[in-house]
Amino acid sequence: MPLASKQVEASGTQSVTISFAGFNRAWAAWIGDRLERRGVHVVYQRWDPQDDATLEESLQDLMLAPGRILVVLSEWYFQLGPRSHDEWNRALRHVVAVDRERFAAVSLTTSALPAAASVFGAADLTNVGAAEAERRMLVSLSLPTDPLPDQADTRPGPRFPADTPEVWGGVPRRNTRFTGRERLLGDTYHAFQRAGRGAGVVTFHGMSGVGKTQLAAEYVYRFGSEYDVVWWVPADRRALYRQKLAELAPELGLPTGAEYGERLRAVRDSLRRGDPYSHWLLVLDGADEPEHIWDLVPTGPGHVLITSRNPEWGEHNSNLVEVPVYSRDESVSFIRRRAPRLTPSDADQLAEALEDLPLLLDQTAGWLNDSDMSVEEYIELLAGGIDQDVVKVSADFPLAFQTAWSILLNKLRETVPESVDLLRLCSFFAPGSIPVRLLKDMPSGDLPEQLAGLMNDPLLWNRAISQLRQYSVVRLESHESSGDEVSIAGESVYLHRMVHQIIGKDMPERDREEFAGVVRRALTAADPGRPIDSRQWPAYAEITPHLKWADVLNSADPAVHTLVLNCLRYMYFSGEYRAGIKLAGRAMTAWKELLGETHPRIWDLTYNYANLLRSVGNYEETAAMEQAAVDHLRRERGEKDLEFLRASNGLAADLRGLGKYEDALELSQRLVNSYREILGDDSRTITAQNNLAISLRLLGRYEESRELNRRTLDKHRDRLGHRHGWTLSSEINYSTDLRLLGRYAEAESLQARSTGMHHIVLGQDNPQTLLSEHNLALCLYRGGDRTAAESLFTRVLERSERVLGEDDPLTMMFAAGQSCFAREHADIDQARAISERVVDGYVRMLGENHPYVAGVRSNHALILRNVGEREQAHVLGENALLDMTRAVGENHPWTLGVAINASALRNLVGEPESAAALTESVIARAAEALGRTHPLSLSARIAYAADLRGTRDRRRADKVESEALGDLVATLGAQHVHTVSARSRNRPFWDFEPQLI
Repeated sequence: MPLASKQVEASGTQSVTISFAGFNRAWAAWIGDRLERRGVHVVYQRWDPQDDATLEESLQDLMLAPGRILVVLSEWYFQLGPRSHDEWNRALRHVVAVDRERFAAVSLTTSALPAAASVFGAADLTNVGAAEAERRMLVSLSLPTDPLPDQADTRPGPRFPADTPEVWGGVPRRNTRFTGRERLLGDTYHAFQRAGRGAGVVTFHGMSGVGKTQLAAEYVYRFGSEYDVVWWVPADRRALYRQKLAELAPELGLPTGAEYGERLRAVRDSLRRGDPYSHWLLVLDGADEPEHIWDLVPTGPGHVLITSRNPEWGEHNSNLVEVPVYSRDESVSFIRRRAPRLTPSDADQLAEALEDLPLLLDQTAGWLNDSDMSVEEYIELLAGGIDQDVVKVSADFPLAFQTAWSILLNKLRETVPESVDLLRLCSFFAPGSIPVRLLKDMPSGDLPEQLAGLMNDPLLWNRAISQLRQYSVVRLESHESSGDEVSIAGESVYLHRMVHQIIGKDMPERDREEFAGVVRRALTAADPGRPIDSRQWPAYAEITPHLKWADVLNSADPAVHTLVLNCLRYMYFSGEYRAGIKLAGRAMTAWKELLGETHPRIWDLTYNYANLLRSVGNYEETAAMEQAAVDHLRRERGEKDLEFLRASNGLAADLRGLGKYEDALELSQRLVNSYREILGDDSRTITAQNNLAISLRLLGRYEESRELNRRTLDKHRDRLGHRHGWTLSSEINYSTDLRLLGRYAEAESLQARSTGMHHIVLGQDNPQTLLSEHNLALCLYRGGDRTAAESLFTRVLERSERVLGEDDPLTMMFAAGQSCFAREHADIDQARAISERVVDGYVRMLGENHPYVAGVRSNHALILRNVGEREQAHVLGENALLDMTRAVGENHPWTLGVAINASALRNLVGEPESAAALTESVIARAAEALGRTHPLSLSARIAYAADLRGTRDRRRADKVESEALGDLVATLGAQHVHTVSARSRNRPFWDFEPQLI
């Protein structure tokens, strides 16, 4: 925390002023705490001598503080200003030496300090534990060293600074040249302290190059001792962020398996509960697109620190802290620390020329310090500019950056030319964290001669890395290594977006193609080859961001094509639909031009592209794509070709999405027969069988669908195991069929167990997991557990809206269920608002004539009935019945359900005879389609009894009701909610629920 004077009541209290560099704030806090526990009055004084004052004057001002002065010595204490050792030696002799008794000191460094610093007689706190450090500090102040009694102050204090938090990971090395920003650091600390539980989120936002990441890292090092967990994750890409957050699970000691989804769920739950650690700090670096990851920001008792160029984080429960360029004083101080040979006047001129941008000051001052060039010469060179055709940079880049970078690049070419090759190689990865180990893992034979020496010679590699680090062009991210030694194993390099953009422009075309080829081969070699396996998703999450930059889509290499297709499969199975659609669309354009319209890879790509588009409801577009593929492949290869069958399978799914269920069923049945004839009981045959079951379900043939899904589930469990994604999907399908058949207890038992496994294997935000939870909510609701169902309905819809968006097909399916529940058991206004959105969404996606539109309009008519809009409800219900009959036929269960609702609405407007006639016809049709004791048939019979009472035919009504109640008791049980409701003579309604296609 930013430190202030604190008084501890004690008789004979003495004062100690602690003078410390901001860099050593954690040590000052720990020392102050140990002194306060002994009754010492502590005053904290951050050492920050002004440029316009001499060191002698600054030290004399310090002596105005009360009591003895304890100086916390480190190299940073003497670098502030900065001042030379000669200046320090003079000041220490003239001020400290003549009043030695006022001063005491502790030393935190083994580095060389000004010779006259020996006057302090500092106690060495390096390489000792907390108890010995406290004893030495007390001796330096001539204070008693007796242990404190057990009953003394037992409040928790700051952690001993030499001890790192219990869990620490991903944090960049500390920038030993960090300068200024004291107000921002203090404001951030206080914002966290004021925040309530779940609201501790602060975002550093500002333009590129202002030092947001460095500021976040400095915050971690200054205040990290107050946390038990400090975890740093790159957040520029959603998939990579999820991967890195999941890696926290074993560090927290959470009992999880190896599955990515299980680890991610466990981490988020642990942070939310604060168990096992409530004091945690999570840093999200480079989160420039809040809409992609805001739903994954943990809540709980800890704190989240975000760096971003995007101020829209303010709309997501975050405190915004704007990070500007340096003030001129900060610029001058930083330049003089980076380039001691420059005078204050030189530094001021350079800061003016470079617009006080920290990144540019760091790079330029670094090489100017090693150069004979004067600042005046450099500024003249800068003003002269360079060929404007060399590079065009983004609008938010300072104008000076372009020229300054060209000067620096020439300097690198002159000193370590290999560093330029390495830099250019990095420009074919995405900006940010670059997994250099992928390059190191490549066979040496895959490297061009120009790069072979660099990649195979550790000394040359280290030299290139060191030169780039020296000039702040890259940052090494091998966090496990210590000191300045560069470790190759597990290494990644961080390349700033500004540098990445500008280096990629200034490159000979021959080098460009050669370097891009190396990165493509590295990414291909890293492909696990199993995109459906959730345990491999972290690897794909690391690979996919780099595809664009390595120009993979313009490669003719078949291995690169396989990499792209596997990444698309990963995006499909992991639910990254939008990113997958974008990649597939670009691939389709590029590959058609590169390979030709009918190349076999085009059909592979079409299959994956269509899967992604279908997942977001673009059925018309996918149907056109798949139909074109089917027509071509039939002409060229015939109907027994496997590519033809695969495209036909996709077309059947499109037909289901468009509501053409009979056509889909016919095609699905042919496909099962063809696959079985060609491949036997192959996995592709099982997949076709699964799709046939879906077609049967959409036609209301639930028993046939259930039997097929049972056989499919048995096959998947036997061949793939219980934790495979396809097995889990089969469990959803089988449970759905059981529920639609009224076997609620069986359905709930299976789905509850399956949902738990979904969380473990796929993670809680995977679309398939959301579908699993939604089906469980429906099972609970139909089974009578309304409380559990309500909570689950709400959570699933909220997460789906965040992860997939309001217009996604799954989100609209979940919203339809939530609206029906809210209509009967919650908030009718909420039900109406959700229902209106669902109806509008389905009309936009599917058109007026789709059965889903008729179904959700029937649901909405019941809401209008409940709010008293009877005529509107009746008209809407009748139209829904006509539309559903046209769409799927009069004997489909959906039509029968809509008819039950329509008959209720006829009663409402004074048409009891018409209502009774309609329900009577429904009873006969439902019994034939579903059986006499199916829940829909039973609902029709109870509704018919109510309608008969409306016509005053009480005797017949009682007979119908008595028989129906007997069947309800026999089928569902005497205490089931449907039985109880029917016994209470509550007229039943029917909820349309959109199905998975």
